[in-house]
Amino acid sequence: MSSPRIGNYRWVICGLLFFATTVNYLDRQVLSLLAPALSKEFAWSNSDYANITAVFQFTYAIAMLFVGRFIDAIGTKRAFGTAVGVWSFGALMHAYAVPIGTALQALGIGIPVAIAGFMLSRAVLAIGESGNFPAAIKATAEYFPKTERSFATGIFNSGANVGAILAPLTVPWIAVTWGWQTAFIAVAAIGLVWMLLWQVYYDTPDRQRRLGAPERAYIASDSEPAAVAEEEVPLPWFHLLGYRQTWAFAFGKFMTDGVWWFYLFWLPKYLAAQYGMSTTDIALPLAVLYSMTMIGSIGGGWFPAFFMKRGHTPYDGRMRAMLVIAFFPLVVLLAQPLGGLGYWAPVLLIGIGASAHQAWSANLFTTVSDMFPKASVASVVGIGGMAGGLGGVTVSKLGGWIFDAYGAQGRLATGYMIMFSLCALAYLVAWVVMKTLVPRYKKIA
Repeated sequence: MSSPRIGNYRWVICGLLFFATTVNYLDRQVLSLLAPALSKEFAWSNSDYANITAVFQFTYAIAMLFVGRFIDAIGTKRAFGTAVGVWSFGALMHAYAVPIGTALQALGIGIPVAIAGFMLSRAVLAIGESGNFPAAIKATAEYFPKTERSFATGIFNSGANVGAILAPLTVPWIAVTWGWQTAFIAVAAIGLVWMLLWQVYYDTPDRQRRLGAPERAYIASDSEPAAVAEEEVPLPWFHLLGYRQTWAFAFGKFMTDGVWWFYLFWLPKYLAAQYGMSTTDIALPLAVLYSMTMIGSIGGGWFPAFFMKRGHTPYDGRMRAMLVIAFFPLVVLLAQPLGGLGYWAPVLLIGIGASAHQAWSANLFTTVSDMFPKASVASVVGIGGMAGGLGGVTVSKLGGWIFDAYGAQGRLATGYMIMFSLCALAYLVAWVVMKTLVPRYKKIA
């Protein structure tokens, strides 16, 4: 961080982004934690559950295509507040999924009541949540110089891990004590608190009265003079698709986002299916696993500085760091072979893989602000987010099909081995293609 003479208000903004991302993942994870119990209550198959999660991912993907442009058009402050309001309402809808499903059936939608209600609720949640990362990355580009962006991204991105830790420690207990509906209502209410804080403390640096002149100058210290005017002009959306840099980011998201969502949505069911664990039993293993991911998120954000200090550009430093990080998920290949030692073996190995994902993600996001003007950052993140969402749909649907098929043969463990293998190898494939598309740094103007 900077010395007191420069000021540290930008870290207050980073704290708000951290809080938002924590709430984002709290809301997102409630369903997966309650999935074993809800599957029994409503008689869902693995494919039914996959369809519900796929609705979230598909809607998230489509929304990401447009939300980035929406954020670039109306500004970070209004857009982020709107996004959190929508996703908090979507989280609340889950508590009333059955009456919502009943109303949908009355309209002639031939889907079982509970499935229909949860699908619509997940869709609304996805529309709101799609705004989190494009808005957060844009705010980071506005408030941090390039040398600090991946570290700041790593910090706010660790909110995903905190949300993933808090959820298994609180949601099962709330559900057992007051019912599963209350769990959804409680996490929805937290979003309203964030919206109030955001309105009070956020504004763009040029309008931020709490930001001193030295810190404002420090934030702009590594801007490229020739591109300053262009930073304020969003590039046309179809123009962005003409750059290899856009496709490199999108491919990296497509290959790896689905891995994280697989861990998030399917691990509770994995522990229940493989080890007979109940909703409350899984709280400690998941809390430990997601605690590990905090190390990856913050450490991964710091890691590129190791290369930058040795003379590499921010982009080259990030790509070197991402190559090293891409080897760590290979340990997930051992999750099933060592599963006979007890559930802690796969939990810890998957924890290393999930931690590597967060380190990868912190750097992948920051490559966008390295290469694109600030006014277009959210649009590019949105395009990549759509690709990541489609990757998530692919992984979720593939997982549901594989688990039902191999489960019917009494070979569910083989199904998980296949999925864990895909998760382990995805990062190296993504890095090779990204490096092929963008072999060296080039700023887009």
